[in-house]
Formats: sequence, structure tokens, C-alpha cells
Amino acid sequence: MIKQLLFSLLFISLLSSCGYTTRNGLASYYADSYEGKTTANGEIYRQGKITAAHKTLPFGTKVEVTNLSNNKSVVVRINDRGPFIRGRIIDLTKAAAKEIDMFGAGVAKVKIRYKKK
Repeated sequence: MIKQLLFSLLFISLLSSCGYTTRNGLASYYADSYEGKTTANGEIYRQGKITAAHKTLPFGTKVEVTNLSNNKSVVVRINDRGPFIRGRIIDLTKAAAKEIDMFGAGVAKVKIRYKKK
């Protein structure tokens, strides 16, 4: 646990020092079939939670996701790996997707901003 925390702090510090605090790209959300399955960090996926998957950010990192079409935002906690579809930068739970009104569209242009702890 201590190693993960130290790694997370170092990683976020490196991101910030390199100017890597925001990124724009496409967000999607998990399919219903993932409900109840284990995420990459060992948690059980629940579509009603406000969590997300990111390819490289440490587990536990908080990210603000803003839907660029309506400016609605949600803060999610990274607890899984993905998305694995080219061009997508984050996968949200259904609850998080609903918070930013992207649920019907399935995919939305977003800005993600790494929250400092």
C-alpha cells in the first residue's frame, strides 16, 4: 500500500512537472456485461459507482472529466485499465457518464484534468 501511494505521488508529480495536467480525447462507458466483474485493481465493477478506467494513471488517482459539448464535469477515481479502443482516453461507469450527460451518445469528446491530492 505504501509503495502504491509513493508511486502515485511520484507519477502525478512527474505528470505535472512535464505539463501533463490535462488531455482531450474521447470518453466511452462500460457495457452492462462488466457489472460484477473484477477490475484491474481487484475491486468489483459497479455501474452505479463514480469510477473509471485509464491506461496508465495509478489506481486511486482522481480525474475531473468534462464533456466538451455541454461543459458538465464529474470527478472519478481510476480503478481499472483501459480503454483499449484507439482514440479513447478514458472509460467511465454508467453513473459517471450520466453525470456529464453522455450516456445516450455512448462516446463524447472530453477533457480530463488530473486532480492533485
